[in-house]
Amino acid sequence: MAKTEVILTQFVPHLGGESDQVKVAAGYARNYLLPQGLAVSLTGSNKRRLDSLKQRRAERESKELHSMSELGAALTKLTLLITVKTGDDGKMFGSVTAANIAEELEKQYEAHLDKRKIHLPLPIKTLGETEVEIKLHADVNVKLKVRVESSTPQAPKPVEAPAPARAERGGDRRNDRRPRTT
Repeated sequence: MAKTEVILTQFVPHLGGESDQVKVAAGYARNYLLPQGLAVSLTGSNKRRLDSLKQRRAERESKELHSMSELGAALTKLTLLITVKTGDDGKMFGSVTAANIAEELEKQYEAHLDKRKIHLPLPIKTLGETEVEIKLHADVNVKLKVRVESSTPQAPKPVEAPAPARAERGGDRRNDRRPRTT
């Protein structure tokens, strides 16, 4: 199979990022990468263009890292409040997922965050406060405090009076091994 070298002009999943010089199958380059504008052929003039692509990529990555660092610093100071429906006993209906957290972040703080960046090993199924890890960038991981509260008011639990003491009988009948006589 014939291989050809191309310079990527954009990020291509499972292949490389902008300004990467990669070897791919000739048909893949000819039929997909070049017509879509995702890559250019490796020629003398395009090699000179490579420097400007590398500079543009470095600027974009540093700007992205800086913005994610700022967002991470802001998120660590926040406590996200999520209200859920509960039963009379205080048990939640359903659970809180990464999608719920991303939606509430957007509603309450106008922070647009992809749900795939929220690392939640298991959905939250209990009321109370939980720390959730958010992976904003390869170099930026932060913890967000999430407080889950009930939207239905809880009735105070009645205080039960201690049961009156029973008079002790001659033993527990279930454990008595003597045969019954009638």
